[in-house]
Amino acid sequence: MTQAEIKLCSLLLQEHFGEIVEKIGTYLIRTGSQPLRMIVSDTGLLLDQHNLVTYQLQKRGFVEYEAQCKRVLRILRYPRYIYTAKTLYNDTGELIVEELLLNGKMTMSAVVRKVADRLTETMEDGKTMDYADVSNTFVRLADTHFVQRCPLVPETPESPEAPPPPAPTLVIDEKDMYVVPRLNLVGKGKRRRSCDEEENGEHKAKKQKQDGESSEPPPDDGIYWQVNIDRFHQHFRDQGIVSAVANRMDQTSSEIVRTMLRMSEVTTSSSAPYTQPLSSNEIFRSLPAGYNIVKQVLDQYLTLLADDPLEFVGKSGDSGGGMYTVNLHKALASLATATLESVVEERFGSRCARIFRLLLRKKHLEQKQVEDFAMIPAKEAKDMLYKMLSENFVALQEIPKTPDHAPSRTFYLYTVNVPSSARMLLHRCYKSVANLIERRQYETKENKRLLEKSQRVEAILASMQATGAEDAQLQEIEEMITAPERQQLENLKRNVNKIDASENQVDETIFVLESFIESTVKKP
Repeated sequence: MTQAEIKLCSLLLQEHFGEIVEKIGTYLIRTGSQPLRMIVSDTGLLLDQHNLVTYQLQKRGFVEYEAQCKRVLRILRYPRYIYTAKTLYNDTGELIVEELLLNGKMTMSAVVRKVADRLTETMEDGKTMDYADVSNTFVRLADTHFVQRCPLVPETPESPEAPPPPAPTLVIDEKDMYVVPRLNLVGKGKRRRSCDEEENGEHKAKKQKQDGESSEPPPDDGIYWQVNIDRFHQHFRDQGIVSAVANRMDQTSSEIVRTMLRMSEVTTSSSAPYTQPLSSNEIFRSLPAGYNIVKQVLDQYLTLLADDPLEFVGKSGDSGGGMYTVNLHKALASLATATLESVVEERFGSRCARIFRLLLRKKHLEQKQVEDFAMIPAKEAKDMLYKMLSENFVALQEIPKTPDHAPSRTFYLYTVNVPSSARMLLHRCYKSVANLIERRQYETKENKRLLEKSQRVEAILASMQATGAEDAQLQEIEEMITAPERQQLENLKRNVNKIDASENQVDETIFVLESFIESTVKKP
């Protein structure tokens, strides 16, 4: 765990959960697993469980809590998860994923009611959102594995003699993770009532509350759901691969690869090196209706993809017209390499990028060979190599002729260690995001008084519009914010939007680099 990662986790916890959670989260990240008494004695505070901490029963009988740093860093990607759900499942899917991310875990019935109420608020008067529509979208999210059940405490017969365990063991059967309980949710979303309606209906609300307390719990009580972050990452990875194929070849090739990924998205695990083998006939039947290409043309495209040097698609057999797979790990390596090339070109220029690509292709080269192959003068090539060496984009390998390692009898070969360079760039990305968050906090703090004034004016305007105030009165309220203050607010809004966009762009780079590094780590 690097200092940059710890700092970024601390800033994310503070921004989304406040100082209390930030204090405990940072303490657990720095110190590792700790029992509850140590957390309380050292911080005087307690962490709200939000999938950011795991617990484990130790041999000596006490429970230790451990912060999940990687899970904390995923908070940075929440807007991307929500936007993806909106793209795939419209506004209903967006709000379902948003509610689950904000609350950590919820029952299906609670999510459906909350989302239906929120959608009804945005509709025209007289229109409401049906619970059944929201429930259907939830089922589709579960079928495509974007949401999953949380582990449960197994039911065991209670024994009066045996004391309860210090910590329950949560388990879930893999085949039940995406099974949606059968709920008969009947009803529509409700709007928030105005103040007058609340006063008139106060007695009625109290009566309903008393009736509700005596009613039975919902049928899915105890069955909690959470967002399947790995499934979203799988979708992002597939989108990146499809985009890379489109840039390298054409739109039809990318659509064939998209079809292959879509056919195996549920059956292939997110960490698998290859997708499931698919026959040419299966791929042909699963192509979108808009692509009217004949089987012979499809076979030509598949052969072209399999023969490409990048090896995004590989051939694994000849049955069924040919069996093909998508090589996910090689695709991630190509995406990470392209990211490194882009960074080198932006930082050091096109000639350095030429040397960098040359080293990637030839693996090991002496300085004289670099000058000859890249067709760059000796002095410039030397400066560029040393510049990239000092920034850890290029590595130097010594091969001695004799055991004494004398410089005159040693070969010095330049090379690119892609995993090492990716880790270095990932570390810099974490620092960049932390700097962006601190800059946004500084901008907001500097203009805190003006922001509060703007919020007060907007609240007054909203209440006066609701009561039917005249235009002259509304204009008078608007003039409480002067022209220079309005200009300052516009500048602040523009700066914050730029910072938010930069955060999302850096996070896309972080995702590519993290996915590549994880693919290079051998699983036990």
